[in-house]
Amino acid sequence: MSSQQPRIISFPIGGMTCAACASRIERVLNRLPGVAANVNFATEKAQVELSGEQTQAGEVIAAVRKSGFEVVPERVELAVGGMSCAACAARIEKVLNAQEGVSATVNFAAERAHVEYQPGLAEVDGLVARIEKAGFSASVVDDAARDAAKQRKQQEWQSLRWQFGLAALLTLPLMIEMVAMFMGYHEAVPRWLQWALATPVQFFCGRHFYRNAWNALRGGSANMDVLVALGTSVAYLYSVVVILAGDHHGHVYFEASAAIITLVLLGKLLEARAKAKTGAAIEGLLGLQPQIAHVEVDGALQDRAVASLRVGDIFVVRPGESIPLDGLVLEGASEINESMLTGESVPVLKGEGDKVFAATLNHNGALRVKASGVGSDTALARIVRLVEQAQGSKASVQRLADKVSAVFVPVVVAISVLTFLLGWWLTGAFTPSLVSAVAVLVIACPCALGLATPTAIMVGTGQGARNGILFRNVDALERAQQLKTLVVDKTGTLTEGRPSVSDLLPAEGVSPERLLALALGLERDSEHPLARALVEHASSRSVAAVAVSDFQAQPGRGLTATVEGQKALLGSPRFLAEEGVAFDQARMEALESSGKTAIGIALDGTLQGYIGFADRLREDAVATVAALQARGVRVVMLTGDSPRVAAVVAAQVKVDDFIAGVLPQHKAEEVERLKSQGDGLVGMLGDGINDAPALASADIGFAIGAGSDIALDTADVVLMRSQLSSLLDAIDLSAATLGKVQQNLFFAFIYNVLGIPLAAFGLLNPVVAGAAMALSSVSVLSNSLLLRKWKPAARQVSTHKH
Repeated sequence: MSSQQPRIISFPIGGMTCAACASRIERVLNRLPGVAANVNFATEKAQVELSGEQTQAGEVIAAVRKSGFEVVPERVELAVGGMSCAACAARIEKVLNAQEGVSATVNFAAERAHVEYQPGLAEVDGLVARIEKAGFSASVVDDAARDAAKQRKQQEWQSLRWQFGLAALLTLPLMIEMVAMFMGYHEAVPRWLQWALATPVQFFCGRHFYRNAWNALRGGSANMDVLVALGTSVAYLYSVVVILAGDHHGHVYFEASAAIITLVLLGKLLEARAKAKTGAAIEGLLGLQPQIAHVEVDGALQDRAVASLRVGDIFVVRPGESIPLDGLVLEGASEINESMLTGESVPVLKGEGDKVFAATLNHNGALRVKASGVGSDTALARIVRLVEQAQGSKASVQRLADKVSAVFVPVVVAISVLTFLLGWWLTGAFTPSLVSAVAVLVIACPCALGLATPTAIMVGTGQGARNGILFRNVDALERAQQLKTLVVDKTGTLTEGRPSVSDLLPAEGVSPERLLALALGLERDSEHPLARALVEHASSRSVAAVAVSDFQAQPGRGLTATVEGQKALLGSPRFLAEEGVAFDQARMEALESSGKTAIGIALDGTLQGYIGFADRLREDAVATVAALQARGVRVVMLTGDSPRVAAVVAAQVKVDDFIAGVLPQHKAEEVERLKSQGDGLVGMLGDGINDAPALASADIGFAIGAGSDIALDTADVVLMRSQLSSLLDAIDLSAATLGKVQQNLFFAFIYNVLGIPLAAFGLLNPVVAGAAMALSSVSVLSNSLLLRKWKPAARQVSTHKH
């Protein structure tokens, strides 16, 4: 009796705050039968030895979670090679998802597997091994893997081209025999020569059909290769039997088997070329980043590989060069073309202290830059990850296609066998029944079904990235065009978010300079837009700030502090009223009635004065709101300002409704309230900085601006361009992409629904069926590639002055 070797698993644990936490987890785990656990607080990892079958790895992880700690799943993207149709992708998904702690989706068009796995239950090497055992190749996606995958695809395409060329050359004489038959001549090409020409086509040019079919059957599934191998083998072997039996009256079908393989190879060749084009947007983005940077080393410039640079390195960008990394400008000024990231063609002036981004183009000045983002931490890398994540997720409409693909091949084989048996039984004619059965096998194509959705989504998300529209996943792409209510933040979204001081209204006995000095002292360390406007205004008037202590902020309301031994208050009228400060209601209302935001300042309960701020509407705000309303979208403005200010701005922009006096932490509650009304999908449009909870709670969140890190993490759709009209473009692109998906699925379904019965009733020659099968995938791909012509609509900008 052999004793079983203990199994050792290791996984990261989140949420530990001290060594006592590690000890507690150890105690919990060591109580489980057959478990010996060691938890390291420093590395935040657990190493667990499992003896026997009493406790499974999943139970160990469940015990950690039950103790109040987190075992965070990890994600990996794998490049997969060797898939020939959607059934292969479904098989790989099945193989991966069969492993405990693994959730995987496989994109046939992109040849990628997106896997979320639980460390300890699964490891990357094990995932790769499972895919390879199923008969495919797999590798982790990184820059090296991208290059290797590109090279592999190029080699596959050259091999396919060579195989097709040879097959076409050998099949051409056989087609002469087919044409001669239609003209009433028989055996224009001798049978032995037909056999000699068809054999290398069948077993050399078509060898990968047999190899892939065997791998599929060995793994317990069936794919397109099974249909092609089965159909052509039946035609070929029947013809061989006729020759060997010496049946001089029986017809041979070497031309059919060879022509089918040749036409399918042609279809695969065209499909490979078209699939390469669907991923052109990401390839284009990655290709923009230079490989060499001019790095400062001991006062001299050295050319170094970008991959070797680290955060803090200083490099120089010359006029006309692309910027190699994200960084901060230390010296110099220049116009930068950021269209490759934002879709905005107008260059942006950058100077000392400004951020620049990898792959953007420096126009006319030299810049000295300090690297702040390298490798996978650049804006470009995050955008590529976001696009790949969207391309890897599955649309709801694809699930029907997946279900059909899963049973497609067995059903087609059953229909083919039934066609043969019924045809032979009813007509007594063996050969025509066999020909019809072969036609059924070769016309059926699960590829078109498998390519219908992912190819359109790949092209659509790629076009979005080119034009500064980033979709986090396919759900966002689907939902954007279903929008019924849009909640819009006022400051920084409908307005430019750059307020300026418009009015200084000191109380009696207080000078404007004294009022400004008080405000400057209270606000100079704040990052709030109003605070920045105050600091700029005070600096322009050379006002010195008063000394402040005991500073305490109250988000969304104001702040308190001590100035010259007195309690100072600065904030909204509501805040001052709550603190018992008496103020001139008429003056405050006059400011707010003109759409200006007003704050008041008080010392020891005595009002010192008011300051008014004006924030310009975005140039395209009025036109965008009108365009949304024309599409049947209800627009609701959300603001922390008073109802009077909100009413003025709402009237200027002509929104359907507005909600005023909402504190930042309550925005998400308002979004939830609108969702509960059940009037369709509710979207939220904000700047992605203080709107994160609201963006997350909306059915679909749109973040507008230059793609802040927070926006990239929280929004479903990131609008890199600081233009409201980008929202309309996102909706248009969503509708265009979903339209292509629906067209593709219609073509794929109708093709099989019509083609299989025609073949079964003997109305399609197997060669015609093979040609139709080859072209079905190409037609779906070509239809998806038409999306590359999509461009944002040219829109009239309505400038509103106030």
